[in-house]
Amino acid sequence: MRDRLTGAGYAALWRLVRALPLPVARVIFDRAADRAYRGNGPGTQRLRRNLRQVVGPDVGDADLEDLVRRGLRSYARYWREAFRLPSQSGDQVLANFRVEQLAEFTKVMDEGRGAILALPHLANWDAAAAWVVVSGWRLITVAERLKPESVFRQFVAYREKLGMEVLPLTGGRAPLDLLADKARAGYVVALLADRDLSARGMEVQFFGGRTRMPPGPALLALRTGAPLFAVDLAFTDTGTVAQLRRIELPEPHEGNLEVRTRLITQRLADAFAIGIAEHPQDWHMLQKMWL
Repeated sequence: MRDRLTGAGYAALWRLVRALPLPVARVIFDRAADRAYRGNGPGTQRLRRNLRQVVGPDVGDADLEDLVRRGLRSYARYWREAFRLPSQSGDQVLANFRVEQLAEFTKVMDEGRGAILALPHLANWDAAAAWVVVSGWRLITVAERLKPESVFRQFVAYREKLGMEVLPLTGGRAPLDLLADKARAGYVVALLADRDLSARGMEVQFFGGRTRMPPGPALLALRTGAPLFAVDLAFTDTGTVAQLRRIELPEPHEGNLEVRTRLITQRLADAFAIGIAEHPQDWHMLQKMWL
């Protein structure tokens, strides 16, 4: 019964937010973020600790608290935009999203080898995927299997409505094999890659501490030869802007598969850190991050 109610609640919220005028939705979500800040629950506390690791000890407590407040508003904005994204036209998707390295990315896709996009939880990653699809390229991603199952199915249906192909992280064919096939077929493979969900991640240095990140993007790049990009996303007043940082792949003589995978995963972590440091308020990491 509880799972059914949760699923029904998500579905109702999805419909309600799309029906609200945008200024009203902004006010509601901003107030919800401010209430979460005042409530100082576990997610807010974890965000504060994560942002302290990012900005370092020299940033004063008052500035850190301002950053936490802005971070929660940014996270609320992600959800507000995500709920409303399926009702946007293709022209609206293109107008609200900008890629700084568009010419380079277009050239890569024209070569037909596909591309692997590794993204941290920055700004609106669903808008990035929608932009890829509206621009005429095929995209596949992996979805964490949420509970209850009805909510997971709603998120899969939401992303499929945006034009993505969605592969469950568990419960089916090994994701890496299928993703490699898709990359070879010219797909964009988009993976959130700043937090390990499997307990089998590669240990990396990240903002002066140790954490684990998934090896999937590195393994896919090595297996397929598809170009690998770290994607830096940031909110603007009117939309989202993306910076693409191409990750250099090591040569075979630089080590065995595990060594090269670790090198690439660390390079991804370093690239993620550049973007997160530039706009930490848009990093939506409310879970434990560092070891």
